[in-house]
Amino acid sequence: MIELTGKVFGSVREHTEKTLAAVWENALLAVPAKDDATEPVQTTPALMRTLCENRRFPVLLFAHGSSGINEAIRQFSLYIAQKIGWAVVVPDSMQTADRLTYSSPVAKCDYEAVHAMRSAELAYSAQRLFEQPWFSGVYAVAGTSEGGVAAARFDSAKLAIREKAKLIFSWSCEENYHVEAPGNVLPRDLPVLNVMSMTDKFFSRANAYLDNDAAMGYAREALQNNPNASIVLIPQAAHTLLNLPQTRAAALEILERASLL
Repeated sequence: MIELTGKVFGSVREHTEKTLAAVWENALLAVPAKDDATEPVQTTPALMRTLCENRRFPVLLFAHGSSGINEAIRQFSLYIAQKIGWAVVVPDSMQTADRLTYSSPVAKCDYEAVHAMRSAELAYSAQRLFEQPWFSGVYAVAGTSEGGVAAARFDSAKLAIREKAKLIFSWSCEENYHVEAPGNVLPRDLPVLNVMSMTDKFFSRANAYLDNDAAMGYAREALQNNPNASIVLIPQAAHTLLNLPQTRAAALEILERASLL
């Protein structure tokens, strides 16, 4: 057993229709450039309605980590929009006032309350995506760190179409202090990318409170039977690794592969 020396903040443990709508309407939306002379645009789904552009894009639906929509996610979103022509939507979980947050380690039930909210955000946003005139009908799901749990657990069975790929950054998809059980939904025929630092400070054995002596620190067990999966382990990388060249190259490869499916 590990000592729970962290703290829990906030009182909101479940979403309402109103809070989910705010998460979606205020999402970061990176839109591919109109032509070679312009740059990708960062906006929100709420403001995108006013642009009235007669363009449609495949979409990478991305769950941010516990720190919210930070500069690393903004840079990564612009890169994807510029290089491959996919729009990127990052639902903004921080729109929920007094939402449950934490400093680790805390009880697994507290992490799971957060994960349930993040999963609800992805499911709601995927459903809203199908209502948008700028959506082509093709999408992939991604997440980093805390958001990686939601991405790994995302289950599209009840949606109109299945996602084309999953991209999981800085989450090992293993049993550890952060989950009661991994709860992965990673079909063997789905292209899946897992990118991890070999010394991730939260999810490798470098973490003193990992609470799993047998952990590999990456999605080895979860993906070992998936011939469509790719695993990238980066030596000496920080936990936030979205904009490393290895990460970007792997993300482009799997999205290009997904575009052909």
